[in-house]
Amino acid sequence: MKDNTPKNLWGGRFQDEADPAFTEFNRSFGFDRRLFDADVHASFAHCDGLAGAGVLSADEAKQLHAALETVLNHGHHDASYFNEIPAEDVHSFVEARLIELVGDLGRKLHTGRSRNDQVATDFRLWVREQIDLTSSAIRGAQAALVNVAEANRDVIMPGYTHLQRAQPILFAHWCLAYFEMLERDRQRLEDVRQRVNVLPLGSAALAGTSYQIDRAAVAAALGFESVSRNSLDAVSDRDFCVEYASAASLIMMHLSRLAEDIILYATTEFGFFELSDAVATGSSLMPQKKNPDSMELVRGKVGRVYGHLTALLTTMKGLPLAYNKDMQEDKEAIFDTVDTVLGCLNVSATVLRNLRVKELRARAAATEGYLNATELADYLARKGMPFRQAHEMVGRIVMQAIDMRRELNNLSLDELKSFSPLIEDDVFGALSLEATLATKAQIGGTAPDRVREALREAKEKLAAG
Repeated sequence: MKDNTPKNLWGGRFQDEADPAFTEFNRSFGFDRRLFDADVHASFAHCDGLAGAGVLSADEAKQLHAALETVLNHGHHDASYFNEIPAEDVHSFVEARLIELVGDLGRKLHTGRSRNDQVATDFRLWVREQIDLTSSAIRGAQAALVNVAEANRDVIMPGYTHLQRAQPILFAHWCLAYFEMLERDRQRLEDVRQRVNVLPLGSAALAGTSYQIDRAAVAAALGFESVSRNSLDAVSDRDFCVEYASAASLIMMHLSRLAEDIILYATTEFGFFELSDAVATGSSLMPQKKNPDSMELVRGKVGRVYGHLTALLTTMKGLPLAYNKDMQEDKEAIFDTVDTVLGCLNVSATVLRNLRVKELRARAAATEGYLNATELADYLARKGMPFRQAHEMVGRIVMQAIDMRRELNNLSLDELKSFSPLIEDDVFGALSLEATLATKAQIGGTAPDRVREALREAKEKLAAG
């Protein structure tokens, strides 16, 4: 019976068997098998590089291509394929499978490369793909924001500072605030992608390869924009992991803020939103409850992504050049970060698609609590009163209105004029909810025309991809 157990890629210098507990501790195949596709595709390009350098004949390269295709197909269609041999890592697994198919020719493929530049290449390929998937998921969340904004374009709600009612805003303006946050996140990912998209293959273990491999051709075959300029740096660099985790942390921060708003606004106390049954849960004890677990989980998962960023920075901070086994810890941190961010983006988009906005409750809240006080100060300033003086005067008017338990626009003209003769009949038009919104007509403001324009621009960005 054929022994499928792969030999160590490093065993020649060793005589004794490794301790079984250490062998298991050292293994990474349980998690780095996620790099399988990347490893095979990088091997295709390396095979062609070896053929171009004269290390492999055309026939040998053809055989290896066919064997790699077979390995790739088995990996895609047979889940048990990965469980049949106790490989140390994904690289030794692929090599063992090649040796099964083409014998010693499978061992020849590793000429001119090390696991150090191999894993760096695989990981960059994988992270590059995940950046594209993350960017697409961001677009999905942005589209959900735009759609719910369009469906509720005329809804007015309070805007808050310090969690105190401040000034009226359009609900669509609130949605677009999160659109802008996510747009910055997407741009950051594009920036990270540029530095991910550099080929380390050809750096070998640390000093570079001795074979005349055309690294630029290998880079082009794998879609890399450039090749690394220093072999020591190439095999020991994990900046791209830290950068992705940093960008991911900002995405999660923004999703957490969105979650917090939705959780608050869905409470009985606020009552602006209602989550559909599709994205809420109930209580095992209290029949009346409808809990925003979806958003609470998004908010809660931020900590694990922050933790991975801290872990990566801590792992890398004291490593001497070049590669060190500590760097194996990068995989699980990034794998979980990617899974968490993608999951949270997709769930957030689903929540937004299932969000019911309670227009009457939101509008009522925007008309109570003296949210038009700034408008009254601006009204007086336009009449010629210095703004600081107007601000102080309106503060006194608010105090009287509080004592009288009336809103500013419910005070009589005589009551208002008792504070300043500058106040005339036109003050009530200036204090209306619609006028309060309409005056915020500069770029970035919450005036309806500006918000419609911003929604149009947001849709154009989404259409552009």
